[in-house]
Amino acid sequence: MTAYGLYTHIRANEIRSRVLVGILFALVLVLAFGAALVVRAMGGNLPAGSPPALSIYLAAAAGDLIWLGPIAFAGAFLWLFVAYHAHQRLIDGVTGARAVTRAEAPELYGLLENLCIARGLTVPRLNVVEDQALNAYATGLNPNQYAITVTTGLTQALNPREMEAVLAHELTHIRNDDVRTMMIAILIAGVFSFAGEMLMRGNLTSGRGRDRGGALPALLIGVALVVIAWGASRLIRFSLSRTREYVADAGAVELTKDPDAMIGALLKISGRGELARAPSGVMEMCVDNPRSGIGDLFATHPSIDDRIAALTRYAGGSPPERR
Repeated sequence: MTAYGLYTHIRANEIRSRVLVGILFALVLVLAFGAALVVRAMGGNLPAGSPPALSIYLAAAAGDLIWLGPIAFAGAFLWLFVAYHAHQRLIDGVTGARAVTRAEAPELYGLLENLCIARGLTVPRLNVVEDQALNAYATGLNPNQYAITVTTGLTQALNPREMEAVLAHELTHIRNDDVRTMMIAILIAGVFSFAGEMLMRGNLTSGRGRDRGGALPALLIGVALVVIAWGASRLIRFSLSRTREYVADAGAVELTKDPDAMIGALLKISGRGELARAPSGVMEMCVDNPRSGIGDLFATHPSIDDRIAALTRYAGGSPPERR
């Protein structure tokens, strides 16, 4: 893949990602409207003297959106603010990652520093997870927070060339702002899951208002909007993750000039990347996520075979036979 082609893909992916993240924030309004409609329908709460018709429920929920929308956005940005300061500690806590010193991992530090010097990047913090799974991921929302985490299983299974390729893959995610974009998308999508679950638990068990005129249709529409917002947020997350893995693979090859090393690393990682303690949001940021969904639509990563095929076709790689 030529430099022009790679950077064109990076730029196109950046524009596309910004549009998708913008849509993700817009879905907050869809969620708020759906929630308002559900609450109105369940409680039969309409303006005095209004007939219980579907159009009245819709108009009342639209009126609620005037004050509920800003509150929903404020809540989402508050959650982002909290995560901005605490996300690394939370991720390290659930995965068991710990920072390692140069004395503890001199070879890893040497590989990482050489790559950062070649790219003109600040060396991120290096973390290790005591796990025999083969995986790695990058985290952070700004240059002072960026960290690359690798498993002990990965360090034992990969040779220096392959480890360098994986580190270059994660550095490409950092350089292209993939880490920040994915973390924002995961955090906002988490708001949809939390809000939807709380809404269903808190209101769909009361049974009030379902027999009043347009209440039942209003309830069904509200629930449908909540489900659509939640499902669309997940699809956006998956789409962001899938497209960025191809670009990160290509960026690793551009940095190391060694497509076979990236292919070799992917072959070894394939099917062996499950981090038992990692939540789904962390797995989405890993080199490979074996927790596949139903078909390719819900897969967070392209398949290893597809990634190797892309490296073979566009980067001049020659994959070895699978063992």
